[in-house]
Amino acid sequence: MPKSDGAKLKKVSVSLPFGIGSAEWQADTTERRTAWSLYIELVTRIAVQPLESSEGLLREALNSLYSLFGTTREILKQAGPDVGASHDSVGGIAIAVLNNGLRPILAKWHPILQTWEAQRPTDVSPQHHEREWSEERKLRAELETLRQDLQEYAIALAIIAGVNA
Repeated sequence: MPKSDGAKLKKVSVSLPFGIGSAEWQADTTERRTAWSLYIELVTRIAVQPLESSEGLLREALNSLYSLFGTTREILKQAGPDVGASHDSVGGIAIAVLNNGLRPILAKWHPILQTWEAQRPTDVSPQHHEREWSEERKLRAELETLRQDLQEYAIALAIIAGVNA
């Protein structure tokens, strides 16, 4: 299937987090629209918003990050094969971000936090219980590093989509 709207190809050059590197190619209309959809999903979640030590629940942050898998899959499926799967394509970049950026954090922290949550007494709020967890600061620090990387990804998506971030 040929790329759509070849007359409106836009050359993009982006820097990418998670050891992905950089990419440069001609982004067509399908890729630009897909990048826009991914961008909106990303920047409207806690994933790229700072999570101060006195705010929010770690579980909610992990759930928000996890939901990016389903959302990204759906956006890529709807966009079809024109978004590609190579390093220099919106599809390939999105897949690499999921596998190289999100998956390692979620695979590590989800079961550890789940074990801690299972120990919460019924008379203690989830927020207070998280605050008492010896690993809470470490997970928040890793989420902040991830947030910075996801912010770099969001900027790349904005560039591909042709908008100012």
